[in-house]
Amino acid sequence: MIELWPVVPDGERWQWTLEPFVGVGPLRFGMSPGETVEAMENVTADVQPHSHYHPAPCSVRGSEDGRYLDFGLRLYYWQEQLAAVIVDALCGPQVHADGAALVARVPSAVERWMLDRAPAHEPDGEVIYMGGGLVCSESLGVVINVQRAGDRLLTRPMLLSAEALDGGSYFLPEDTWEIHR
Repeated sequence: MIELWPVVPDGERWQWTLEPFVGVGPLRFGMSPGETVEAMENVTADVQPHSHYHPAPCSVRGSEDGRYLDFGLRLYYWQEQLAAVIVDALCGPQVHADGAALVARVPSAVERWMLDRAPAHEPDGEVIYMGGGLVCSESLGVVINVQRAGDRLLTRPMLLSAEALDGGSYFLPEDTWEIHR
């Protein structure tokens, strides 16, 4: 039987640490597309140039994206600076924040972890809910989206720069907010 949605085990994934609003793994928010290509050359041969995204007419911001599909990353740039990293739940690197794994987890478990850590941070607004019920940690710059893996949903974190977090859903293309498979 062929498994349509194979999930790479944690032990076989790159292990990256999130530095909120600074970067993740070898990537730093604010890098140019060329700088991200250089940083990723040491990690994967899956290098693809960034392409332009044309925002809807009502959008005040546009973005460009870079895709490392085999490695499990989508990168978004705003004004030629890295502003968002989205990690594929099936094959992307495992990202740790405050010691907790964020990728390919049960969404409710990551949400509970965010709620449990909230009192140690800003008392109001640390955890917010975005459109579609996506949970966001404002101190980490992380939105927890989900991705389909067969009959279950797994976490697909969206790691954001401070500017991207402030821009919310207006910064990223519409399809980034959908459930992927």
